[in-house]
Amino acid sequence: MLRYVASGGQLNGRLLPLQQRRQFLVATALTLGGFVLGKQARLADAMERGELHNKNDDQELKRQEDVERRLKALSNSRPMKPRYKGHVPLYAHEKLLLFVVSGLKSYFHPEDGMNIVQLGEASALPIFLENLKKTMLADETGRRILREQPNIHSDTLHMDKLSKMPKNTLGYVYYKWLKKEGVSPDTRAPVKYIDDPVHAYIFKRYRQCHDFYHAINDLPIIIEGEIAVKALEGTNMGVPMAVLGALLAPMRLKKVQRDRLCEIYLPWAVKTGLSCKPLINVYWEEILDRDIDELREELGITAPPDLREVRKERSRIRKQLKMKYDNFEAQI
Repeated sequence: MLRYVASGGQLNGRLLPLQQRRQFLVATALTLGGFVLGKQARLADAMERGELHNKNDDQELKRQEDVERRLKALSNSRPMKPRYKGHVPLYAHEKLLLFVVSGLKSYFHPEDGMNIVQLGEASALPIFLENLKKTMLADETGRRILREQPNIHSDTLHMDKLSKMPKNTLGYVYYKWLKKEGVSPDTRAPVKYIDDPVHAYIFKRYRQCHDFYHAINDLPIIIEGEIAVKALEGTNMGVPMAVLGALLAPMRLKKVQRDRLCEIYLPWAVKTGLSCKPLINVYWEEILDRDIDELREELGITAPPDLREVRKERSRIRKQLKMKYDNFEAQI
């Protein structure tokens, strides 16, 4: 046997590869064991030092850092830093583009409230807002509104309380109008594109009080009612978007609607807006218990004919005429 091995026989040729495979397996096992044990040791050390974090936490932190970095980059690209919560500073050419695009969208798609919102801010020139600010500063109640900066929403108005007020109070009339029209005081969009913080609040106040102008005059949220209220706002407060809306919006109406506006509601809105007290100085939240008729007289407002009833009456007359015409045709 020894001679066979020594002479390089077949048995020796089989043993050598077997030994090499064993050595390779042992070395591999030692290497993997060392790697695993070493990794476990490093993990243990990291845990002991408090440096080990959950992978999901790391990803969330990285995502937040990416968002903050993008926001910072966007902020650095703006003409100024935001001056109040939600403020989006725009360059002059961006404001002009916003005005053109939102104006076209408002004309062709007036049913989309966001178009009106953007057009309102794009057209709210500083000279108009400064003039409105002076109007408020010249009035005791207006100064208090600027100082306290109240915010109109369901919580501050206490809607349940309004629903239980006497029928002829402003609070109940306002509550009834909201329910009839299916709207809420919480749906007004925040101001974003007006740079001066005081101007931004004044425009927000005007926007939030819009439904009170509807309610005190009992004008519905239909195109004719909106145009009438815009004309009232334009003549009373000089709101540029309101003036534009009152002038351009009737162009898209049917002839009967334009006639009704031109004969009844636009003349009423212009006359009332020019003669009544500046509505931006009314602290609506503090007079909800006032008698609606006395309040209208104090403000110098005479409510227009009920637009809903005017439309119903015209529809009734049309049906009567159609029936007469059909009967006449049947007799021929």
